[in-house]
Amino acid sequence: MEPMRVAVLSDSKALAARAAALVAERAEQAVGTRGRFAMAVSGGRTPDAMFAGLAGLALTWARIELFQVDERVAPDGHPDRNLESLRRHLLSRVGLPGANVHPMPVTAADLPAAARRYAEELVRVCGHPPVLDLVHLGLGEDGHTASLAPGDPALDVTHRDVAITGVHGGRTRMTLTLPAINRAAGILWLVSGAGKASVLRRMLAADPSLPAAGVRRDRAVVLADRAAAVDLPSGVATAEPDS
Repeated sequence: MEPMRVAVLSDSKALAARAAALVAERAEQAVGTRGRFAMAVSGGRTPDAMFAGLAGLALTWARIELFQVDERVAPDGHPDRNLESLRRHLLSRVGLPGANVHPMPVTAADLPAAARRYAEELVRVCGHPPVLDLVHLGLGEDGHTASLAPGDPALDVTHRDVAITGVHGGRTRMTLTLPAINRAAGILWLVSGAGKASVLRRMLAADPSLPAAGVRRDRAVVLADRAAAVDLPSGVATAEPDS
């Protein structure tokens, strides 16, 4: 089984700083090599501090393309939308051109057709088949990642890059599928808090009951704080010095 690189940071603040630095490093490398960096970001509370950290860095924003990993079906401006947090912590604070921001079209009347359009947008920017430079993922306590929850039919979609899910937490979602995620050049996991300790251990052990275990391991790095890493076996993770 392919090992996964795991780094443990002291707390959520150090986690966010290391994550922002890693994204910045990958971005500048891709821009220098190919003139473009395309990243997809997940929602949730954990990445907000990473977004804020990125906002303070002098990146080549005009060459960065930002996609969403997943989004809740809710009206524009609704606090349930992942896009609102992304706007507040990052987009409102940096010079990322509007044309370089690719929100998931979750207000469309025909959601399956909207998912197809989003997949076409990925192809337009990232080639055919689309290869994102970096996909940022979170990990739910039930083992979900993106909006790929246990038992959801979207988890088994293999012929499309974007799918519509069932209702979870009161909301239908639009999400990248496992093929789209696994095609990425790099995958960045952010895992924070004691509530994630058990599921992180199970994911790293490739528990097949977890949707997150379906994400490829060879291109992934996991950044976790000490609370989330408390159950990991000795030698699995590398502790990083505090910033």
